[in-house]
Amino acid sequence: MDLLILIIIFTAIGGVLSILIASIFLLLPENLRSRILPHGISFAIGALLAVTFWGLIPHAFEAVKPDQFQTLSATILAGILSFFILEKLLIWRHCHSGSCEAHGDDEHTDHDNHKSAGTLIIIGDSIHNFVDGVLIAAAFLTDVKLGIVTSLAVAAHEIPQEVGDFAILLETGYSKSKALFYNVLASFTTVIGGILAYYCLEDLHEILPFFLALASSSFIYIAVADLIPSLHKKTDLKTSLQQIMLILFGVLVISALHSVAHDIEFEQHHEQSTAS
Repeated sequence: MDLLILIIIFTAIGGVLSILIASIFLLLPENLRSRILPHGISFAIGALLAVTFWGLIPHAFEAVKPDQFQTLSATILAGILSFFILEKLLIWRHCHSGSCEAHGDDEHTDHDNHKSAGTLIIIGDSIHNFVDGVLIAAAFLTDVKLGIVTSLAVAAHEIPQEVGDFAILLETGYSKSKALFYNVLASFTTVIGGILAYYCLEDLHEILPFFLALASSSFIYIAVADLIPSLHKKTDLKTSLQQIMLILFGVLVISALHSVAHDIEFEQHHEQSTAS
């Protein structure tokens, strides 16, 4: 089979398959889902931070020379500030024609903050998925077997993160159908990244670390600025302990999946180098 067709098929699997498996969460009865949803936010915080600090940032720094470390760090900082400005603009757009905190309506402001968080999670996912597509294509261009394993590893580590994303989007007011639609739409950037990498991997290779940096800054901002403050609305000991445990569980799940994927990828590279 043509290599480009394989890349398209497996980037679709790597991006869309994880969404479809995670969407089982949407099939749960509404009363059960509403009970799970607050816990899903805590899990999502751990998952987003783990994806950032176990995956995106280390890969970004591995791909650049030491004299570019400061530029890459500046990109992460600029990304966080840019997402702050973007969120301000989104809130301002919702608030401009109605009441908001400035007009004495805290409830309206909370709704706008939640809506903007949903928009940011879709943007961050799109960037992250694009990078995943480039990585899958790069693996296929190295070895078909490595490409297949990489795409399945991407799908596996995306599933718990996508469950968390569904929880965030539902919490921010998206309907089930809209949450599914926007997540699937964002997942197709995996295919776009794969196709572009097939035709111009050398050009993308230079800027890929900076895409990773931008994706990481979006996830840091969402977790720290939008999600963690929402957990402080309940301060009783039982709820606080549940939140801490679920955040840690999100971190452990993502870090474990990253470790497995890294080990599989390392074994595939070792086998290839031995065979050559």
